[in-house]
Amino acid sequence: MKKVLITGSAGFIGYHLTKELLDNYLIVGIDNLNAYYDIGLKRDRLKNVGLNIDEASSESIKSKKYDNLYFEKIDLIDKKSLSILFENHKFDYVINLAAQAGVRYSIDFPQTYLDSNITGFLNILELCKTFKIKHLLYASSSSVYGLNNLFPFSESQPVSHPISLYAATKRSNELMAHTYSHLFNIRTTGLRFFTVYGPWGRPDMALFKFTNSILSGKKIDVYNNGKMTRDFTYVKDIVISIAKLIESDAPRLVNKNDININKFSCPNEIFNIASNDPVQLDDFIEIIEKRLGKKAKINYMPLQPGDVPATFANVDELISKIKFSPKTKIKEGVNFFIDWYLKYYNYGQD
Repeated sequence: MKKVLITGSAGFIGYHLTKELLDNYLIVGIDNLNAYYDIGLKRDRLKNVGLNIDEASSESIKSKKYDNLYFEKIDLIDKKSLSILFENHKFDYVINLAAQAGVRYSIDFPQTYLDSNITGFLNILELCKTFKIKHLLYASSSSVYGLNNLFPFSESQPVSHPISLYAATKRSNELMAHTYSHLFNIRTTGLRFFTVYGPWGRPDMALFKFTNSILSGKKIDVYNNGKMTRDFTYVKDIVISIAKLIESDAPRLVNKNDININKFSCPNEIFNIASNDPVQLDDFIEIIEKRLGKKAKINYMPLQPGDVPATFANVDELISKIKFSPKTKIKEGVNFFIDWYLKYYNYGQD
């Protein structure tokens, strides 16, 4: 059975990807279990796949549910521990989802982003080089499009104007990956995620915050006076896309000395992963209200530093590559999330 390393495996997407890949791979997940948001939620995700871990544990743990799933608490900036992990497991594929997330958080805590998203990613690249990994897939973000207002966003458009440090680190990851692909012939694939949502989601994301506040009768902060549009992408569609990309055909390379053709001069690709169906924030809130049977108390606010007013992705490249495009409609996906939320937090139960 081929081996896959998933970094950030206690995270939202990492947890769902682990479940998606369990039938076909031996999986080793790592996560530093930091306190950016509720660690209890991260531990519960792990418990749901048979991994019982406390905060102090540093040993490799085998799942009680799956014979082909293991977990270690490791931080990407700990290159020594990462090196031992790579040496012990001889991975075929690496999927790097670990990162410090959050656009607004990056304004107040910039060093955290440089440590996790730059130094940590460099460590991953170096080890992929040393251990000759077949394919490195890594999380990028729609935020790299920054001030771009040419909709829908396509991978061929320039992304040279990020407006948050988080976005700048993600664009840096793309450039670093391209460099390593060019220099060392490492196959790398960047995954530009667009506003991922779904069960077990992050508490700092809009759907989670809105649901919590509406149920609690608290006001919700709605930025840019509600004139926001997002290309929301359901998490199941995200992980199906990743799973199909892992062993997809490598790009057909052209002569790297031909300066007029550079798209595939090295085994490096980038894909938008999105629903291709943007939703106005006011409409998004209305869907939540209808499912909860309760109106939101809204506090309209101006656009926040680092935020972009709209995202909308072209996914033609993804469809061409894997013959799949995200298809979950926003109402269906929101209902799936709220079903999970009500059960997880025991709403309406004695």
